[in-house]
Amino acid sequence: MSGTATATARLRAAGGGANRWVVLFVLCVSLLLVALDATVLHVAVPAVTEDLRPSSTALLWIVDAYPLVCASLLILFGTLGDRVGRRRVLLGGYALFGVASAVAALADTPAVLIAARVLLGVGGAMIMPATLSVLRAVFPDRRERATAIGIWTAVAAIGAATGPVLGGFLVEHFWWGSVFLINIPLMALILPAGRWLLPESRGSGNGPWDVLGALMAAAGVLGVVLGVKRTGAGDPVLSAATLGPLLVGAALLVLFVRRQRSRAHPLVDMRMFSRAAFTTSVGCIVLAMLALVGLELIAVQYLQLILGLSPLETGLRLLPLTFAAMAAGATGSYTLARLGPRRMVAGGFVLTAGAVLLLVLMGQHDRPLLLTVGFVLLGFGLQTTLFAAYESMLSEAPAHSAGGAAAIGETSYQLGAGMGIALLGSVMNAAYAPGLAGVPGVPAGAGAAAANSLGEAYQVAARLGGAAGEALHSAARHAFVHGLHVTLVVSAGLLLAGAVMALRLPRVMDVQADGDDGTGPADRAAPGAPGRSEGHDAPRVPAGRAPVEPARSGRAAH
Repeated sequence: MSGTATATARLRAAGGGANRWVVLFVLCVSLLLVALDATVLHVAVPAVTEDLRPSSTALLWIVDAYPLVCASLLILFGTLGDRVGRRRVLLGGYALFGVASAVAALADTPAVLIAARVLLGVGGAMIMPATLSVLRAVFPDRRERATAIGIWTAVAAIGAATGPVLGGFLVEHFWWGSVFLINIPLMALILPAGRWLLPESRGSGNGPWDVLGALMAAAGVLGVVLGVKRTGAGDPVLSAATLGPLLVGAALLVLFVRRQRSRAHPLVDMRMFSRAAFTTSVGCIVLAMLALVGLELIAVQYLQLILGLSPLETGLRLLPLTFAAMAAGATGSYTLARLGPRRMVAGGFVLTAGAVLLLVLMGQHDRPLLLTVGFVLLGFGLQTTLFAAYESMLSEAPAHSAGGAAAIGETSYQLGAGMGIALLGSVMNAAYAPGLAGVPGVPAGAGAAAANSLGEAYQVAARLGGAAGEALHSAARHAFVHGLHVTLVVSAGLLLAGAVMALRLPRVMDVQADGDDGTGPADRAAPGAPGRSEGHDAPRVPAGRAPVEPARSGRAAH
């Protein structure tokens, strides 16, 4: 049997019976590990600092190396999977992730830990888009694919939200390296399981892989994300350290887009962006992640520094958000079929904006019921939005470019997260700092130092002592809560803007499956496009497509 026929037979087995749900389980376990690793280190930073004694720059790279490298390589490995096989890239990511986890757990110097985090980022970039593109291949029916994506997005939310809880537990009972060590036995199980259970899939494979274009995309995304993260870390927006990477990254991405438009066999099919549904879905993912990550960061500071909760207690307080996200993912397919993409994404944004405005009622004292209700609405609303946006994005993309589409979605996710920290963090700082100016009895220098952050304000107040220290401590708390309220209002405005953006999405969900020719809407929109042929007969079905009934070919109606 030929390679193409073998792959097609394996996809028929995976996509035509119960096995496809086993495939989904394997994909979700791998995604859970990657999502966990993005946040599990945060609570271990004090222990890492005490043990390895990194410089401030080294500590920044220990934390940031993983998300930076992962975000920058998503397009590279997503499109590589379309060419050489998504299963092959995914299994390689599993192996690299396991090895890098062992190196990180046993690191005895900051340099070794940074290198291990870089390797983890490479492994994560191999895994994340591959999970979504393999899912696209084994679920050709859109109704079932919606259910699968709901589970997939819920698992991603669970991983990100439970990372701090799990990390806090492990650091409390073991040593900081244990937050990495947990990956090894799971990867040891999932690598052979994936090799046995996962079907191979790939795109059309026409033309050579654009190595230069892939490197341009990687460097461009790296520059943009690095610049955004530095802005969020407090650097002036127009400083050379911030503006340089942003400009270089943006220029490289513009050149990348121009290069893809001019190539007969591009890495990323830019015709996808000509469809309003695809472009709008990507924009909604950015806005949703911007709100989620920025608000989570500020909420963690509020819970710990204002309410005085421990890291573990903080993680437990955020669990209602996770459970609500799980519920939204579990019911997402039903909701999408009833409401359609437009009303579901817009409704999710509106619900989230309402939750954010409800949280404006937070003050100096703990209000557990208010926080629980707010977090539940926040988690359900954002997960509803992310689910419908991911589903629309993936279903609007041509099947042969599933890896590239998944990489674009994941890159948007990472960019939104970085922008959320930068934008909402800047709003928070701008609203917080004026409250520390001219505090009675507090020297100007102490007030300026306290304006950097609430944690630093507490330290300065403790050094001052007496009435001046108490006055600074009280002023800092009031300024932080005021800044929190301003940030929440700004965030609500952004979420409502997302609801308006969602009006460009299709009104109804088409539940028909993909056609037998391996085409998606972008292909049918341009039947004469280079590198595609119409009317494929059975032997020419690309290896990455699961055969389905020709009569069920179709796409979303606006």
